[in-house]
Amino acid sequence: MPSSPRSTGTTSSSISLAWNASTDNSGTVKDYRVYEGSAVVATVTGTSATVSGLSASTTHTYTVTARDAANNESARSASVTATTQAGGGGGTPIAANGQLRVCGTKLCNKNGKQIQLRGMSTHGLQWYRQCVTTGSLNALATDWRADVVRLSTYVQEGGYETNPRAFTDLAHTLIEQVSAQGMYVIVDWHMLTPGDPNYNLTRARTFFTEIAQRHAARPNILYEVANEPNGVSWSTIKGYAEQIIPVIRAQDPDGIVLVGTRAWSSLGVSDGATETEVTGNPVNASNIMYTFHFYAASHGTEYLNALSRAADRIPMFVTEFGTQNYAGEEANDFAMSQRYLDLMASKKISWVNWNFSDDHRSGAVFKTGTCDAGGPWTGTTSLKEAGVWIRDRIRTADDF
Repeated sequence: MPSSPRSTGTTSSSISLAWNASTDNSGTVKDYRVYEGSAVVATVTGTSATVSGLSASTTHTYTVTARDAANNESARSASVTATTQAGGGGGTPIAANGQLRVCGTKLCNKNGKQIQLRGMSTHGLQWYRQCVTTGSLNALATDWRADVVRLSTYVQEGGYETNPRAFTDLAHTLIEQVSAQGMYVIVDWHMLTPGDPNYNLTRARTFFTEIAQRHAARPNILYEVANEPNGVSWSTIKGYAEQIIPVIRAQDPDGIVLVGTRAWSSLGVSDGATETEVTGNPVNASNIMYTFHFYAASHGTEYLNALSRAADRIPMFVTEFGTQNYAGEEANDFAMSQRYLDLMASKKISWVNWNFSDDHRSGAVFKTGTCDAGGPWTGTTSLKEAGVWIRDRIRTADDF
């Protein structure tokens, strides 16, 4: 039977639940049933569900069973009890949370409440601009119920350096469009090759000065200043961050800055190091968080444990992850992915999935051709397997 049922979030009209997977004698589970008393209130294939249509300020108790292909049903799990929030909630993520800030090792909202944001990253905007439209962003906000969008401005690879004015203007436009949908925006300076962020320091100064100046009054902007530093030491990355953060602060004193870590934002693990190089030598700045990227089919328990340990010492934000291998390709490892999601939920580590496009790889959420066809953006008919899986998890209720 399923084990460890728990509430992962509530709203005034819904309760989100999760549990640990169950297997029957043949090792196959067809689906799970969520019960309230004797009534089945949800049937799902995954290990999470959201029960909607509830009244505000009401308490509900649930149990979960598993069924195999022959419809044999397990015994019920232990019960889990949760209470919906009071009515009159804040509406959009921005309305509910306002200006964010870092408090201790957590992300906190305008009321000082520790929160977790969940959402999607675009692919490189030089390639997949057609996937980021008013319609797709509206679907992300209302159908997927995302909190945050990461806008990936590649610096090289046909990106910013080829036309700084055009890519800066595109960033302005998309920041405005995402903001209009009530979501938070991560402005991602997507440096990758070369791996030393100092190679693009002058470009970064120009870009972030204008972005921060134009959007300083918005409460929903986060600045990711180095996507995946690689081939350089942590001290080099730290030195870069300590040069670019004051550039942003001069224009936007309140915006949170996200700092990439060594070895493709793995906290150094991909180069054989550990998170201690960061925890023992943090960036000399306030209101910042450190980024971690993982791809579940390639990055197993060693990476998971490093993230867990780091999150107890420094503020962490997973600004990119996939359910596939490190190239965003091949088979999905949903079991390992769920281990990461459970950890991030328990420690309120915000996350963004890669990627919101129709690239041919398995990590792109849309089937090839969806973006050129203009959708459909809502529902699951246009989604690949990974898209269905991640949409379901973004849709679970926020705990704001």
